Amino acid sequence: MKSRLEKILQDVRDGRLSPEDALQTLKSFPYEDLDFAKIDHHRELRRGMPEIIFGMGKTAEQIEKISRVIIERGSNLLVTRVAPDIFRKIQSALPEIEYHPTARVITHKTQPPPPGKGLVAIITAGTSDIPVAEEAAITCDLLGNRIDRIFDVGVAGIHRLFGEFPRIQKARVIITAAGMEGALPSVIAGLVQVPVIAVPTSVGYGAHFQGVTALLAMLNSCPGGMAVVNIDNGFGAAYMASLINHLP
Repeated sequence: MKSRLEKILQDVRDGRLSPEDALQTLKSFPYEDLDFAKIDHHRELRRGMPEIIFGMGKTAEQIEKISRVIIERGSNLLVTRVAPDIFRKIQSALPEIEYHPTARVITHKTQPPPPGKGLVAIITAGTSDIPVAEEAAITCDLLGNRIDRIFDVGVAGIHRLFGEFPRIQKARVIITAAGMEGALPSVIAGLVQVPVIAVPTSVGYGAHFQGVTALLAMLNSCPGGMAVVNIDNGFGAAYMASLINHLP
């Protein structure tokens, strides 16, 4: 979006585009009104990242129209929480989009995103936490970050974590997803010198309360340097990790 705006201004300066035509083009730059949604094209200029679409609760037709506008305006596309049947309904209309079934995410890269400074490690306590971790991984990748996936190293077999420690130490930011009692992020935060973003997952039995137990455990973590996002919010963790990883 920034490069498109610069080109429009240069074209006006060089006489290749009239001010009237430029004004017509710029009308949709702040946002574009689709009646059921207002697409925030200006967000990429404001925040350095395009608008991300939350797919749950939207119809296939709504997601298809929003996605088409974002792609046509030259931005990268990320739609989270998309069920497989919804994707199948819009795939024929937008054959260029890619679906990531484990993460339930739709993506399309129109242009290379600004690269992050370092590596984001994405760690899970168990295999059951991978869908949330994959949402984080796909989001981090689309936002321009190098990632390293390290799965199934939870406290039930802590030696597995130490076996991966050389990889973990290379990270500039760490995302850790854990269900059950949610202990792994605290363990990692006590061992590293970089920010740890904890993601409680809704993986567990009865008194786990669909992730509330893990959430409360992470909020009461003893080590400093650990932040906590909402239950199953891999996207939110990735967005924060990307902001940190793009700092000078």
